[in-house]
Amino acid sequence: MLQLKNIKKDYMLAGKPFPALKGIDLSFKENEFVSILGPSGCGKTTLLNIIGGLDRYTSGDLLIEGKSTKDFKDQDWDAYRNATIGFVFQTYNLISHLSVLDNVEMSLRLSGVSAKERKERAIKVLVDVGLEEHIYKKPNQLSGGQMQRVAIARSLVNNPKILLADEPTGALDSETSEQIMKLIEKISKDRLVIMVTHNAEIAEAHSDRIVHLLDGLVTLDSRPSEPVKKEKTEKLENKKTSMSYITAIKTSFKNLLTKKGRTIITALAGSIGIIGIALVLSISNGMTTYTNNIQSDALAGFPITVDQTVVAFGPPEEVTNPRPDLEYISDDLFAPYDSDSSLSSHQNIITTEFITYLSEMNPEYYNSISYTRGLSLNVVNLSDNGSYISVPTASSGVSFFGGSSYFNEMPNNPDFIQTQYDVIFGDYPTSYNQVVLIVDERNRIDLTLLEDLGINIEDEYTSQDLIGRTFKVVLNDLFYNEVGGVYIESTNYENMYNNSQILIEISGILRVKEEASSEILDTGIGYTSFLTDYLLNIEKDSNVVAAQVASPTINVLTGSAFNSTFTYDGVMRSIGGDATPVAVQIYPVSFEYKDEIKAYIDVFNVGLDETNQIIYTDLAETISGTISSLINTITIILAAFAAISLVVSSVMIGIITYVSVVERTKEIGIMRSLGARKKDISRIFNAETLLIGFTAGIFGIIVSFLLNIPINLLVERFIDVPNFASLPATSALFLIVLSTLLTLIAGLFPSRIAAKRDPVVALRTE
Repeated sequence: MLQLKNIKKDYMLAGKPFPALKGIDLSFKENEFVSILGPSGCGKTTLLNIIGGLDRYTSGDLLIEGKSTKDFKDQDWDAYRNATIGFVFQTYNLISHLSVLDNVEMSLRLSGVSAKERKERAIKVLVDVGLEEHIYKKPNQLSGGQMQRVAIARSLVNNPKILLADEPTGALDSETSEQIMKLIEKISKDRLVIMVTHNAEIAEAHSDRIVHLLDGLVTLDSRPSEPVKKEKTEKLENKKTSMSYITAIKTSFKNLLTKKGRTIITALAGSIGIIGIALVLSISNGMTTYTNNIQSDALAGFPITVDQTVVAFGPPEEVTNPRPDLEYISDDLFAPYDSDSSLSSHQNIITTEFITYLSEMNPEYYNSISYTRGLSLNVVNLSDNGSYISVPTASSGVSFFGGSSYFNEMPNNPDFIQTQYDVIFGDYPTSYNQVVLIVDERNRIDLTLLEDLGINIEDEYTSQDLIGRTFKVVLNDLFYNEVGGVYIESTNYENMYNNSQILIEISGILRVKEEASSEILDTGIGYTSFLTDYLLNIEKDSNVVAAQVASPTINVLTGSAFNSTFTYDGVMRSIGGDATPVAVQIYPVSFEYKDEIKAYIDVFNVGLDETNQIIYTDLAETISGTISSLINTITIILAAFAAISLVVSSVMIGIITYVSVVERTKEIGIMRSLGARKKDISRIFNAETLLIGFTAGIFGIIVSFLLNIPINLLVERFIDVPNFASLPATSALFLIVLSTLLTLIAGLFPSRIAAKRDPVVALRTE
């Protein structure tokens, strides 16, 4: 069954080979009890380890059932130890933190046997060796003889063909030794038993055959066995060992339970980083939700605007640097560049087709669509001191946001305006000759506006001082005087005031509501589209408009040719000859509907070239994006600081795992003797770090949820926002996975060290 051919084994000492076995030729039969005797250092244990596959011979060959082992790889030796060999050691070599049953089951775990079959086979063999009452005890609860019986049961549970016993009675008293030897003698009836011992009496009393070793050579063999020649060589078939991940996790879990204190402290330390990151994410999520709500309320009223000119910033123009090696040039060298090269502009062509397209948009998306016309108001007034003045008004083409005019056309939706503003005194305009005075939230009016309207500056006013105030709008034919084909603004304000028939009256005072989402109107004078339409209908037939139509290349207001600043279309809109809007403001119903409106405009642009496309501006999105970017940046920075502690704790877990490897070196040797692969050993320690990381992640998330309670109470007390800090379930799951992965990675190096432990050396470790 077993044959050793000229087996030699050399150990390297101080760089030189030292022979332990000098050429062993032995054959063993099935069902015999062979004792190997010899003094210490003669090579007995080395021979036993080579037969058991724990150590490798230097030369020669070892045949099992006629199959050479010369070409065996690590996995073949692992399978061989698991299925063919059973080990019984002098010091029992039981795994202390496992029960008797678990110790016996270990080799079956490595074989991939199911849990049910594992338990049945282990219990049966424990009953056979007389330990049915001690199945669930730990090894330290047994006597020496009982522990050796457990070791024998473990060696037999996989029904090996060869049982190797290394001084099995060396640590036992004579009575117990006799019991163990009778048990081993009984086992030898149906398998090969090879025992190493110093006790010649025991060997002679129980063995079928005694082999004497001295200085690495066989000096005496009481019953030499010749190898059986068979017509057909038997093939040794050993099933590859494979410990499943589930088995590895269960084994690691049991080990961690034996060191509860260390495991809990390690998990607590590992959870610190998770707690830090979880709290940062919780507060960041609360801040994002809070700011989004504020933005939704504060920015919902900000319109999506389509201005005539859209300016964008781009990279500056590339220019040749006279001295590329210098940032600041002190030489007498200068280079030109275009300061406007970083600006790019797009001219929106607002056509009737586009206006019609907007009118077909779903009205659920918006509160109002306001069209700004380019008509300039010509306003004069009689001041309180009796002088006639021209009231300066900027072109209505200036955008609501960033414009400097105190005269602005209001969106054509009174109901929408009055959801955002209160008419605190007077009435909302209902005709073209009525306007409103818009004050700020503290009832203040700009001094410049009061001066422009000719109102004497006083400390305070009442509504009676303001409502009913009038001024006049002057038509083109009265406002312009023709001089040599050029139309010049008149300076005779008294004449214009006395002859103008369009008297405008302040009918009411508007103030933004306290709960309003935003201030959609500038403070000053707000007039309705009724006035704009009324004036356009008249001015289209004015003399200056007719003159400009007849002179398409010359600006009749200046007598000069049109240029990029003063265009024909621009002048025509200013004097009332063109009613085409210069800007559009779309006021969404809510912050969410902004995307629907923008998507609707994007559809209009499909298929159009770049020149004819409509480019819109969403100021709310710009502000929102800036705030979100700021919050995200702060979150990343804080999370990065918290992650440092997470990395440190992961490294600490790696160190603790290494300590565990050192502490369990003998356990590694035991498992290798049972057939565990290097991969199985590595898998056990990886599973251990994985469990610690998972536990740390779970604990960190639980603590974070608990800490969010006082945080939310404090935040609610100061800013009256309940449930401010909250950790999303996806973030919590991510952090648990992150903790598990980091600790797993940290444990890879120690687990590789464990896997590379020499099983022979590991078994000798105390």
